[in-house]
Amino acid sequence: MTLSSTELALIDRWQHDFPLVDQPFAVVGRSAELSEADTIALFRRLVEQEVISRIGAVVRPNTIGASTLAAIAVPQPRIEEVADLVSRERLVTHNYEREHRLNLWFVIAGADRPAVAATIARIAAQSGLAVLDLPLKRAYHLGLGFGLSAPGSGFDAPRRAGASKRNYAPESNDRALVAAIENGLPLVAAPYRMVADRIGMDPGAVTRRLEELVKTGVISRFGCVLRHGRLGFDANAMAVWDVPDGAIDEIGERFAAHPKVTLCYQRLRQLPLWRYNLFCMVHARSRQEAAGVIEELNGNAAGTVKAQDVLFSTRCFKQRGAVFSRSGQQ
Repeated sequence: MTLSSTELALIDRWQHDFPLVDQPFAVVGRSAELSEADTIALFRRLVEQEVISRIGAVVRPNTIGASTLAAIAVPQPRIEEVADLVSRERLVTHNYEREHRLNLWFVIAGADRPAVAATIARIAAQSGLAVLDLPLKRAYHLGLGFGLSAPGSGFDAPRRAGASKRNYAPESNDRALVAAIENGLPLVAAPYRMVADRIGMDPGAVTRRLEELVKTGVISRFGCVLRHGRLGFDANAMAVWDVPDGAIDEIGERFAAHPKVTLCYQRLRQLPLWRYNLFCMVHARSRQEAAGVIEELNGNAAGTVKAQDVLFSTRCFKQRGAVFSRSGQQ
């Protein structure tokens, strides 16, 4: 996808810290010398072209709601059939074919753990295949931003110190608020007013609460969510390591500090099928570039790792945000 310098600059700059003010597109437009109306039209076009999936919140797993990563070993003749039934599940947010015996990988995110478990059970029953459930244990980095136009942004940016969810004081309307924007902010002049009307909140209370959720790290990022494949990041590698439990925090923090790691987290092992407990996502413009990043990570592990593997994606069947609305549950 070829974008103008203005489009690249806007989606690059506003992957984080999208304005939490009454008329955010007026603020965004001023940064590029565009009118509010032209800015809204630009973002509508980028959504229609599937360059960005939405403007909104990336919610930290297992704060509001629940999530897991799951995998299935699908016989190759059935891969499209099983991928289709997985993608039809409303709580499945990402669904990829990867180069591994466990070749179908998907994220399930919903209102609570029973909803996630019910989704897993339906997929297992409908496919007749065992589903490997790999819940998150600890997140080391959940940025998932892409530097597109300016040195020092995105991949090259210094890592932000993530707020701890221990500081999060839940409020009764938090789930309704994130549910109201799960498909993105309305692309209108005053989107927070429209969100407020949907859920019966004061518009000022909406922006204040979103600001608080960002500060506490419940919302790990608020801004443009890009479709990386449309922007040339064609090499999507999930790198995994078997790290001794006593060393995983040190290695995880070390890997998370690498500027080209977009996600880094610890998940539970599921022996004997899955021995790996440390995961990193690397999105690059080529397999060679991704392999170079993973080689650097292996060097940083200083011989601590017991085993390592890399699962490149071959097809993306589904990519969307988490579903928090009860109407989205099955």
